Amino acid sequence: MYGHREVGPPIHIPLIGHRGRRQQEDHVVFRSPLLEEFRSDRARAWELKDLYGHIVEFSKDQHGSRFIQQRLETASHDERQAIFDEIMPQHALQLIQDVFGNYVIQKFLEYGSEMQKAVLVSSMSGHVLPLALQMYGCRVVQKAIENLTSEQHSLLIKELEENVLHCVKDANGNHVIQRLIEQVHPDRLTFVRLFSGHVQDLATHPYGCRVLQRCFEHLPDVHTRPLLEELQRHAIRLMQDQFGNYVVQFVLENSQDQDRLGIIAQLRGRVLQMSRHKFASNVCEKALVTADGDTRHQLIDEMMKPRQDGSSPIVSMMKDQYANYVLQRAISVADVEQKAALIDRMRPHLAILRKRAGQSRHLVASMLCVMLRIARRL
Repeated sequence: MYGHREVGPPIHIPLIGHRGRRQQEDHVVFRSPLLEEFRSDRARAWELKDLYGHIVEFSKDQHGSRFIQQRLETASHDERQAIFDEIMPQHALQLIQDVFGNYVIQKFLEYGSEMQKAVLVSSMSGHVLPLALQMYGCRVVQKAIENLTSEQHSLLIKELEENVLHCVKDANGNHVIQRLIEQVHPDRLTFVRLFSGHVQDLATHPYGCRVLQRCFEHLPDVHTRPLLEELQRHAIRLMQDQFGNYVVQFVLENSQDQDRLGIIAQLRGRVLQMSRHKFASNVCEKALVTADGDTRHQLIDEMMKPRQDGSSPIVSMMKDQYANYVLQRAISVADVEQKAALIDRMRPHLAILRKRAGQSRHLVASMLCVMLRIARRL
C-alpha cells in the first residue's frame, strides 16, 4: 500500500568481537534483506515510504534510526502517521528504551501532532518511573517534559512523586527531576516538599547536589526557603564535603543577601581552618568574591590578625597547598588599604619560603607574581 515491497527471510549476522573473533550464537543481529540493502546502497534516494512495514526494525538500527529522524522533521502528516501507526502501541516501550529507537520516539514528541503526543504519554502511563531510571528511557521522559502540556506534566509527576528521592540519587533519574524543575511551573512540582529533612543527604550526593542547585536556581523563595534554612544549619559540614561545597558556593553566588550573609557569618572565626581544607577553601574564595565590602573587609582582617599563640595566619596560609589560593584571592579582591597590608605581612616571609623544596617553592613563586603585579598598581 505505501510502496513497501516483498522481502525474503531475515538474514542473521553474527557479531564480531573487537579482536575479530566470532561471538557466541546467542549474540546475533537479525536484519531483513531490506535493511541490508539500505545499509549497503546509500547512493539510492530512499524515501520513508520505502521503509513501510519495517519501521520498528529500522528504528533500532543506527543508520535506519538516523534516516527516520531526519525525514520526520520534514515529513507530511500522512507520512508521520504511517510511521506512528507501525510503532504504536505495541512497540512504543521497546523503542523508548532502545539505544537508537529512543531518538525516533523523541522526534515524535518534538514534531508529532498533539494527538500523537497524547498517545505516547498514554503508552508511558504506569511505566514512567522505570523509564526515568533507564539509560535511554530517561532521555525520552526528558523530551516529553519539554514538549507536553501542564496537565500531562502533572501525570508524569504523579508517577514519580513517591519515589522522587530514589530518582534524585539515580544516575539517570536525576536528569529527569532536574528537567522537571527547569521546565514545569513550580506550583505543579509537588515533590519538592519531600526534599525537606533531606538537604544534607542530598547536598552530599553526587546527583542530589545538582538537583538542589536547580531548585535554588529556578524555584521561587516560597518553595526554597525551607531548604535554604535547612542548608544553613548544616553549612559548615557541607563546606567540607566534596559535593556539598558546590551547593554552598551556588547559594553564595545566586541567593538572596540574607542567605549569603548567613553562610559567611559561619565562616567568621574559622577562616584559617576552612582555608586549609581541600573543599572548604573553594567556599572561602567564593565568599571573598561575593561578600559586600564590609563583610569582605572583616574576613580579610581575620586573616591578618595574630592568633593567641602569636603566630600569623598569613604565614600558615602561604605554606598551605589550599589556603595559599584563598590568600591570593583575598589580595585580588581587597581594597587598596588591605592589599598593601597583606603584601607588607607577606613580604618578610617570601625569601624563606622560596628556599623550601617541593610544592611550596612553586606556590610561593605564583604568589610572588600576584604580589608584584598588584604592587605595581598601588
